[in-house]
Amino acid sequence: MSQFGMKMSLNLIGALLLFGVGMVCAHPLFHSVSDIHWKPATATWYGEPNGDGSDESRLTKDRKYNAGGACGYGNMVDVKPFKARVGAVSPILFKNGEGCGACYKVKCLDNEICSRRAVTVIITDECPGGYCSGGNTHFDLSGAAFGRLAVTGEGGQLRNRGLINVIFRRTPCKYPGKKIAFHVNEGSTEYWLSLLVEFEDGDGDVGSMHIKEPTSNAWIQMTHLWGANWCIIGGPLRGPFSVKLTTLSTGRTLSTRDVIPRNWSPQATYTSRLNFLP
Repeated sequence: MSQFGMKMSLNLIGALLLFGVGMVCAHPLFHSVSDIHWKPATATWYGEPNGDGSDESRLTKDRKYNAGGACGYGNMVDVKPFKARVGAVSPILFKNGEGCGACYKVKCLDNEICSRRAVTVIITDECPGGYCSGGNTHFDLSGAAFGRLAVTGEGGQLRNRGLINVIFRRTPCKYPGKKIAFHVNEGSTEYWLSLLVEFEDGDGDVGSMHIKEPTSNAWIQMTHLWGANWCIIGGPLRGPFSVKLTTLSTGRTLSTRDVIPRNWSPQATYTSRLNFLP
């Protein structure tokens, strides 16, 4: 790169940081989360036959999660782009909650009743027992998503089978028009701050999160709490907070400056200006 070109690049990076836009960086070994190889699994469905899957409470290992599932997305699963695309997965894919937000294409195999098209599902829940136990790879889909695996008009017949064989693969998550947002969970204080990541394009999952206070240059690592929720204990914590997240699957990093304001409130959601490109 010429000296002029390098100077222009550095100036651009400086401008992005100055205006609080943040940065998206790829890991040196970055590769696309998309997987061209299909893998075998099994699938069932839950909830209403044509429901979006979010209207049923689910019992997991040690607590009961109501609408929204074990990832903690809450009422987000009731509306687009989540609505009718949600799914629960066995622990091997749930990854103790770090698999939350990942997107998969799922396709059934019976040529007589199954469509050739795949259904894209977003992981919002865990199914720890039954078909999901014993190290099995299993998807428990909403009734609507399960029915879409069938050819037109045969969704009911496919649901009547209950358990079916499927193939699946990872696919980038896509939230057109959305930027990554951070929901401050109920109960957060200046000594205990808990965040939930929303609308993450690309990998969809989170491997680590850090925050930074305005008076410091140090990123403070957050602890994975449960599902898609992360927290930090310290304090008193003073905003505005910058947030950095790193994806679990490919190690991509995104940092956004002062995204959570000084006068933040529990149960509020703050939207950044950034997202990963799928």
